[in-house]
Amino acid sequence: MNKAKINVGLIGWGTVGTGVSKVLINSFNLIRQRTGIDLELLKIADRNVPTTREGVAIEPSRLTKYPDEVINDPNIDIVVEMIGGIDYAKDYILRAMANGKHIVTANKTLLARYGREIFKAAYENNVSLLFEGSVAGGIPIIKALREGFAADQIQAIYGIINGTTNYILTQMSDKGTDYHQALSESQEKGYAEKDPTADVEGHDAAQKITLLTSLAYGIDMPLENIYTEGITRITQKDIQYAKELGYVIKLLAISKFSEGKVEVRVHPTMLPERSMLANVSGVFNAIYVVGDPVGDTMFYGQGAGQQATSSAVVADIIDIAKGIKSNSPIPVPPCWHPDNTVNIPLRPISECQTRYYMRLIVVDRPGVLAQIAGILGQHQISIASVIQKEQHSLNTVYLVMLIHKAVEANMQNAIKHIDGLEVVKDESMLIRVENEL
Repeated sequence: MNKAKINVGLIGWGTVGTGVSKVLINSFNLIRQRTGIDLELLKIADRNVPTTREGVAIEPSRLTKYPDEVINDPNIDIVVEMIGGIDYAKDYILRAMANGKHIVTANKTLLARYGREIFKAAYENNVSLLFEGSVAGGIPIIKALREGFAADQIQAIYGIINGTTNYILTQMSDKGTDYHQALSESQEKGYAEKDPTADVEGHDAAQKITLLTSLAYGIDMPLENIYTEGITRITQKDIQYAKELGYVIKLLAISKFSEGKVEVRVHPTMLPERSMLANVSGVFNAIYVVGDPVGDTMFYGQGAGQQATSSAVVADIIDIAKGIKSNSPIPVPPCWHPDNTVNIPLRPISECQTRYYMRLIVVDRPGVLAQIAGILGQHQISIASVIQKEQHSLNTVYLVMLIHKAVEANMQNAIKHIDGLEVVKDESMLIRVENEL
């Protein structure tokens, strides 16, 4: 099929949807010049349909309140889903594919939970589904994993893939603000939602690393199997002690393949201050990929927002349009192909091994350190260094330890024992340390 013009229908004209419409209209000639393709924004469906939004003027005849007018329009080739959420988005996508329409989405939540079902429908209907905007905004990491690293064995992915938490931790580190103040500032600037739970508890990053893990290792990674821990317990004390020890705290999404197993986890992590990831500040994202034979590669850029995400969405539209012109739809990724039989075991968090930072508030008297060290030794855990900090109160002090690499289950059992001691006056703080980066 060598169509002279490819028609696009947009469902959802919010922040990112508006950005997509801007790019399609304002860059029409540029896209034609670079690709030889005419992309026509034929119809937009949204609950609120003003004829002009952020300077983008749309003919009234191309606006509708009803998504079915996009889904069922025989002239539309590509449907772009920009409403987010689960139920409605899933319904619209499945029905559009049943009508033979190709799909572009940035809906990480939907794909992390229902990727296998949705891509099965894409396969059965012989249509393409692309989703670059779902992870890290304008950073083309999904295309890199699908195409650029197709001949590489991916050994590890380390990602700062949530701009909200990275902004909060940057403010805590650079400005000395506490967590709650930094969160409030991020909400005022529009970086954090009114309910920030998905960001600050690590759920957003978990959804994204689910997709990257599936693509990297060719498996259908279950979201519910990912260990997830947020940043809400990080204090200004932890930020300052990390600095003294030569580290920076980041919310890190980690996916590793070793000894025949995959381990995937999201949690606050101490990184050496010299590492490139440690120097990713504010709302920026970065993804560090280790592969064979490619070696170490890092992707950096804006991970969210109208412009970055709309750039990724339009790039997907162009890729699908090229496939339509050549009559060759983009194949379903192997991880979600109906015939996929790859099954790599997941290493549970209890079996993972890493270094640790531990902060305690303890009674200031002789023998306390020996008591704690004895418990760690009973659990096959070795102390790398100890710092006794300033007084916490009249008779208690901060005790900070760096722990050599240990098995997670042993560390958790030791912490449970230590927290039960009469000399320990508050719940201990444990942060994992990644020294290899």
